[in-house]
Amino acid sequence: MATKEIGLQEPKYVINPEEERKEILKRYRNLLNAWGKAGEGKNKRLVRKAFNLAVTAHKDMRRKSGEPYIYHPLEVARIVAGEIGLGESSIICALLHDVVEDTNYTLEDIRRMFGDKIAEIINGLTKIKEIFDTSTDSSQAENFRKILLTLSDDVRVILIKLADRLHNMRTLDSMPPVKQLKIASETIYLFAPLAHRLGLYAIKSELEDLALKYTEPEIYQTIAKKLEDTAVSRSKFISTFIYPIKKALSEQNLNFEIIGREKSIYSIWQKMKTKDVTFEEVYDLFAVRIIIDTDYENEKYLCWQAYSIVTDFYSPKQNRLRDWISSPKANGYESLHTTVMSHSGQWVEVQIRTRRMNEIAEKGYAAHWKYKEKIHNESGIDQWLTKIKDLLQAPDPNALTFLDEFKLNLFADEIMVFTPKGEVKTLPSKSTALDFAYNIHSEIGNQSIGAKVNHRLVALNHILQNGDQVEIITSKKQKPRKEWLEFVVTARARSYIKDALKEQKKKLAEEGKAMLEGFFRELNMNPSKNLVLRLQECNKIGSAIDLYHKVAQGEIGLKELKECVQQHEKGNWLNLITRPFQKSKPQVPRPLLDDVREKLKMDRELYVEDDVSYTISDCCNPIPGDDIIGFKANEHSVWIHRTNCPEAIQLMSKFGNRILSTNWTSREATTFMAGIQMSGFDHKGVISEITKVITEEMGLNIRSFLIQSTGEVYEASIIVLVSDTEILNRLITQLKKMEGTENVTRIKPQASLRK
Repeated sequence: MATKEIGLQEPKYVINPEEERKEILKRYRNLLNAWGKAGEGKNKRLVRKAFNLAVTAHKDMRRKSGEPYIYHPLEVARIVAGEIGLGESSIICALLHDVVEDTNYTLEDIRRMFGDKIAEIINGLTKIKEIFDTSTDSSQAENFRKILLTLSDDVRVILIKLADRLHNMRTLDSMPPVKQLKIASETIYLFAPLAHRLGLYAIKSELEDLALKYTEPEIYQTIAKKLEDTAVSRSKFISTFIYPIKKALSEQNLNFEIIGREKSIYSIWQKMKTKDVTFEEVYDLFAVRIIIDTDYENEKYLCWQAYSIVTDFYSPKQNRLRDWISSPKANGYESLHTTVMSHSGQWVEVQIRTRRMNEIAEKGYAAHWKYKEKIHNESGIDQWLTKIKDLLQAPDPNALTFLDEFKLNLFADEIMVFTPKGEVKTLPSKSTALDFAYNIHSEIGNQSIGAKVNHRLVALNHILQNGDQVEIITSKKQKPRKEWLEFVVTARARSYIKDALKEQKKKLAEEGKAMLEGFFRELNMNPSKNLVLRLQECNKIGSAIDLYHKVAQGEIGLKELKECVQQHEKGNWLNLITRPFQKSKPQVPRPLLDDVREKLKMDRELYVEDDVSYTISDCCNPIPGDDIIGFKANEHSVWIHRTNCPEAIQLMSKFGNRILSTNWTSREATTFMAGIQMSGFDHKGVISEITKVITEEMGLNIRSFLIQSTGEVYEASIIVLVSDTEILNRLITQLKKMEGTENVTRIKPQASLRK
């Protein structure tokens, strides 16, 4: 997609060959230092050879910032070695990951110099790069699916790709704004969850923070500034908090380390949103981590001993104990978490783990393999990778559906349930009896009529709990139903149900077609394509298959056909014949008025028809002053979203090439609906005071006003008509000044309030 680099200025970069040569060598030494002890005593010849090849291959190439391109593969290799903990082969592949795609060297050259395994991984990385660089207007969802297919070959491909994405996110400032939004949206939608699932917690957190920096810059900067302002007091608090714990652990002769760490900016923002609280009200802004050095055999005992010491000094919150040592998370994460009350009245999360557990928590999959021989059992991450490979091999032509369902299972916690014979089955949490049935076999799922959970009869939508024993009851007369899709959570179940429903619809459509042809003959009419199109038009049905389906179900019969014939006899048939048949269109957000269209400056480098319809999306209701993007739904329709709208983030990650850089250019004449929610202490005349501020002081019109009072507290939801965000922000400021007002925030105008 061609894009316009709005307001982008090239960074001033002065080329100095000698300084650049020194910097390249410095970065190479940093890479070797990051490899550290793992690289000691090993033959670094191949790594040096890969470094020399990368320098030669990229010698005339530069990044958008103006820096030598070789900085990028060197930094990716350093992340691979130091932050993920991979070995020699992965470091070589990271150094060479762009060589085949961007230079004259071929895959065969790499194979000859470094062997088959290196060439195989480089090939996987090259395919991923091709996918992103040559993506079409169809859908980036298919691209993501192709990326995930590399899991079937070598997980190191994905790990190196995550390192590549992390460095790109760290250097995203030099990209045009529309490109920043697209890359940040892809990151938050797929790459951060993937890093989480592979156990790379530190990388996952940084990817989320960096994505937030570009999707919601004001929020990111505000939280970052507040964290900076409170850093000294936080440090002092942590020192006081850990002092007695440190002393007691030392008296028990434990080898340990205690560190304090703050929550990531993204996780703080998520908590503020989900709990509807301010920054100051987020009680667990930081956590204290106790890391114990011990052998594998004593891990569990010593972690619980440390827990006992912590709770000797501080009272634990009863419902906040998390034991991921006895039952590790699906990504291999192990730790004891508890939340305790400090002596100053603040809740503090304490994490207790061993050195091995900490390395797995930070470096995920790579560290898991390092310790695998000691543990002697298949971890949750192995089972998950096996499951993903099965899912990728399942026939599903719809890449968008695949991506959504895959992402649903990325963050899912898991439960263990048992078959009647005691066999263990692992399912995502909130799985139903029907998910269990499809996990056993597709035919068992298709024929399910109920289940027995712990010997008690339950419906198919019964949500399973950890440790349940499940027996599925089937009937050969049963067929999958559409409503089943509303409660199954596994991609496997959804896929099989959809396949079965398609097959059922196809059979019904064949029956309906035969029935319709019989109706035509009863009216002495020869069945033809034109007649079918006319009947579709009369009944506002989009496709012939849907028409046949409705006929088979008895929704359309001889009566409806006769009515259509009568309509024709009144003169409407000629119009139907001469007018090309069009499918009925779903409801879309309200179209913008002509004067609003003039307010939008669209990216003219992407071709847009003159008769295009611009529409404001109801999901986020943008107004002038909001940062917005345009989504080209089709040749004649562009939808306008706020850039931080969750739906817009999904659209940018799935359909990056149909996103248009969009800005408001003027802010007069037209008004837009904006929602405000306010709460405070109820008193006589509060409604009059609110309306006076809105209508008299600000001169705005109120579209709707809903106020509810509970005891001494009120909550009001108001929709006003404003011209831009500046007016809206001034209104919010004025309302906050009212006596007794506790909170005033912008909300999405609800449909019920608009009426």
